[in-house]
Amino acid sequence: MRVPALRAGWLRQTFVHWPFPPDDVQALLPEELVVDEYEGAAWVGLTPFVMADVRPPGVPAALPGLPTFAETNLRTYVRHRNGRDGLWFLSIEVACPLMLAARAVGAPYNPGTLRVSVNRDAVSYTGSRWGGGASYRLVVRPGGPVTPTERDVWLTSRWRAYTRRLGRLWVTPVEHEPWPLADAAVDVLEETLTTAAGLPAPTAQPLVHFSEGVRHVRLGPSRPCAPGPGPS
Repeated sequence: MRVPALRAGWLRQTFVHWPFPPDDVQALLPEELVVDEYEGAAWVGLTPFVMADVRPPGVPAALPGLPTFAETNLRTYVRHRNGRDGLWFLSIEVACPLMLAARAVGAPYNPGTLRVSVNRDAVSYTGSRWGGGASYRLVVRPGGPVTPTERDVWLTSRWRAYTRRLGRLWVTPVEHEPWPLADAAVDVLEETLTTAAGLPAPTAQPLVHFSEGVRHVRLGPSRPCAPGPGPS
């Protein structure tokens, strides 16, 4: 992208992924998108993290007082009919009400009380939507660094997100350095985000990774996708 709309860091991110039957996920997508499968399965990711030093382009990350807050995405992997892959957010939990402005392009933000904390060798994430409803609690113990497999790259390296608003599909480009991934063991995993999104409760054991994060995230301006086949 030539000029980003927003810069930030995504820190202390955990990736919890479950395989699902593709039809279960396809039922939740707009008609312009199809499930992007890996080895015959759709994948849904629960990804809590810290959104750090959020700022417009041209503002240095070292400037005091920049917003830093917890966010948690429930996402799946899709392809537009033009062939381009990307993310589709089933829900986004956020501790910063200012981010609700992204609802203008259909980003499914839910304001809530979220917390990320570190206690010795464990990282804890908790969140609950304001007014009740969906919630989660996750405690992981990061392990050593890993060389990403093809599946790991497929799950974590996506460079655009799709949203839908007022009958139109929108796309938001993303750029950042490669994720430094590590193994992670799960001590606690309780969540109702999947069922709140319209999915059955996960039955498979999750695939889990941890990352200290990426500090040079560039989010481009959202724009409507082309109505027919071709670049979006």
